[in-house]
Amino acid sequence: MQNFDAIVIGAGAAGLFCAGVAGQRGLRVLVLDHSEKIAEKIRISGGGRANFTNRDLDPHAPNKHFISANPNFCRSALSRYTPADFIALLQRHGVAFHEKHKGQLFCDRSAEDLIQMLLHECEAGGVQRWQPCGVKAVRVDGDGVYELDTDQGTVRSRSVVVATGGLSIPKIGATDFGYRLARQFGLRLVEPRPGLVPLTFDGDGWLPYAGLSGLALPVRIETGDKKGRMAFNEDLLFTHRGLSGPAVLQISSYWHDNSPIRLNLAPDADLPASLARAKATSRKLIANELAGLVPSRLADAWVQQDADWQRPVAEASDKALARLAERLSRWEITPTGTEGYKKAEVTLGGVDTRDLSSQTLESKQPGLYFIGEVVDVTGWLGGYNFQWAWASAHACAQALPSP
Repeated sequence: MQNFDAIVIGAGAAGLFCAGVAGQRGLRVLVLDHSEKIAEKIRISGGGRANFTNRDLDPHAPNKHFISANPNFCRSALSRYTPADFIALLQRHGVAFHEKHKGQLFCDRSAEDLIQMLLHECEAGGVQRWQPCGVKAVRVDGDGVYELDTDQGTVRSRSVVVATGGLSIPKIGATDFGYRLARQFGLRLVEPRPGLVPLTFDGDGWLPYAGLSGLALPVRIETGDKKGRMAFNEDLLFTHRGLSGPAVLQISSYWHDNSPIRLNLAPDADLPASLARAKATSRKLIANELAGLVPSRLADAWVQQDADWQRPVAEASDKALARLAERLSRWEITPTGTEGYKKAEVTLGGVDTRDLSSQTLESKQPGLYFIGEVVDVTGWLGGYNFQWAWASAHACAQALPSP
């Protein structure tokens, strides 16, 4: 039976990074993953270029870009391993990258460069990797040593790190293994649900917009009441089944069943003033005037909803134009659901942070650690979830006891 100083379950972003850092501290580390492919979520992220961190993460309040039942939990790890630290690692490995917008950093060439960097870090630490290799059972003996029955035999270690991710994108191997293991050792869970996910709509309320698939435009989007209101200024995308794009992915993490979302479809325009000016000076149809403020397909779909809007702007009543401006700047609509885990970029919820140390990521079960997406910490769109993977992995790797 082989013995290791630490066994990491999960060869994704958090697992590989933790293994590399721990290995370079002199620990004998084994990484196990049930999937044949390594770090598949990195490979497909950011359109194949991996949005690996976000420069705008606030070092004084890193938690403001993260969702958790305890929003302060992630502050410790994020403040000790920052985007600048990870950028320095990429530069050391000669991985070229660029900023797209809003602090989002992407590999210039391919996400593969990032995966190779993580594998080189593991090699530098002498890390062993068994893949594909499933874990069938985990138990702990009277001396606090863990025994793992794997597809390649039984292995032992005093430290086990769970980096198995969440439930999103099952086709690349996502499972509930980490949650089951947490439950086995008596740890609490915050109910998982899909995050950063497109929203779906159906019924008569959606009919006017069903033909807008493929249309994109900048919007302001919000959900929640006065106490818990959340808003983003991002791009919206109409799809065959509903709404997507960065605006909707961001708000989806804050949206709850049966509650509405509100959209300003022309956030940079003063609609009442523009329509009043058009009424005084233009002979065009309202739809044609509107097409100067929002995409013409949207303008056409919008005016079809009210006979008062299907006429020249000069002939429209002030009331009708005010109603149009109000509807466009405060479009309220209630999603029927989401596209679910198959399209969700992340999983909200997970291992309850009340049962974990914010300093070390060790659970109440001594020697058992949880890092990355399996924990109830979920970042905004734009590289924040990868930064949590690096930061939680680094905090854990530094804390793992030496032999």
